Amino acid sequence: MSKNIQAIRGMHDLLPDQSPRWQFLERTVAQVLKSYGYSEIRMPVVESTDLFKRSIGEVTDIVEKEMYTFEDRNGDSLTLRPEGTAGCVRAALEHGLLHNQTQRLWYFGQMFRHERPQKGRYRQFHQIGVETYGMSGPDIDAELILMTARLWKELGIDGLELQINTLGTPDERVIYRDALIAYFEQFTDRLDEDAQRRLHTNPLRILDTKNPDMAEIVAGAPTLDAYLGDESKQHFDAICTQLDRAGVKYVINPRLVRGLDYYSRTVFEWVTNLLGAQGTVCAGGRYDGLVTQLGGRETPAIGFAMGVERLIAVMEELGRFDELSPPVDAYLVLAGDQAQVIGLGLAEQLRDGIPSLRLMTHCGGGSMKSQFKKADKSGAPIALVLGDQEVESEQIAVKFLRDQRDQEMVAWDDLTEFLTSLQFEA
Repeated sequence: MSKNIQAIRGMHDLLPDQSPRWQFLERTVAQVLKSYGYSEIRMPVVESTDLFKRSIGEVTDIVEKEMYTFEDRNGDSLTLRPEGTAGCVRAALEHGLLHNQTQRLWYFGQMFRHERPQKGRYRQFHQIGVETYGMSGPDIDAELILMTARLWKELGIDGLELQINTLGTPDERVIYRDALIAYFEQFTDRLDEDAQRRLHTNPLRILDTKNPDMAEIVAGAPTLDAYLGDESKQHFDAICTQLDRAGVKYVINPRLVRGLDYYSRTVFEWVTNLLGAQGTVCAGGRYDGLVTQLGGRETPAIGFAMGVERLIAVMEELGRFDELSPPVDAYLVLAGDQAQVIGLGLAEQLRDGIPSLRLMTHCGGGSMKSQFKKADKSGAPIALVLGDQEVESEQIAVKFLRDQRDQEMVAWDDLTEFLTSLQFEA
């Protein structure tokens, strides 16, 4: 016998009993983003490898170790996207969305990184990303953070901690970078392999290490706030003021960094302790230098990305899916030859009369007992029972599967009104 083919390690199927949870999250996020005036953009999953080398940088774990890169038949180097920001900037530049315009965009889709799979970290994962362009003030930074706070409220997620920091301007960070290098060079023999590799190329990333053996050294490192100018401090203070006025609690974390040169000023993360080491569920920051780095004019930009798998896991831990409505409103049981003949047509009439009705029609025959088992398994709150006797009287029996209510007989002409009155959950 041939060996069964299984999914690739770190890439998972989304099964039918899980998809309603994803649909609820996607629908809720889309509604919130729409309420703020954000528009959806959809980019290809595959991009030129150079896009990520130029944006993320060649001396990064993502580019060096984690990207799925291959050569196509034309000899071009292509990569499955490891993140969405670079592709969004590329699309905005290619289609002229940034010239003398402001943009508020969002996207949803798969990302790919060859990492060691663990809870909350997969090789194919999904992100919801938000990117804004053309706005340089602290107000748009604050709006993004306030919008994420509203998302958690709508999703029923509590207990997340907001951490924020400022990276200052690139010029301020150059001076800080030199100070960091000078500091860490005192401990060269105690730095781990990643820190030694990053010391002269990306020293800010050392501050973000997860290695507990490095904690004492990192704790003693100089902080960026000592190198900030008045304008950077005022920008950050304005954001904090907006968050205070809105009642959004936060922690200023001077070790929260983004190690890439195009990042500037605001960075933030929402973190949880429910998922072990993979505690970040949303991360964002200002990246005013990226559009120029990818060939465009100087354009202020800020955005964030949320890991869908991690958000789903948090909501499962909090029991937020326990009361999701079933995927089916009604199950149509068909018993008898005449019922089988007219059943599908009657179902279509009901769908015409109630476009939002989620109606599953039994197919494949079977006894009444077996059909009711399937009706119960569907999760539907009611079964519509159509037998030959009901066909003759032009009625249908409505059996309540979840409530202690007596069965009712409803005339076909009154069925649309009757089902509408039940007010099924969306």
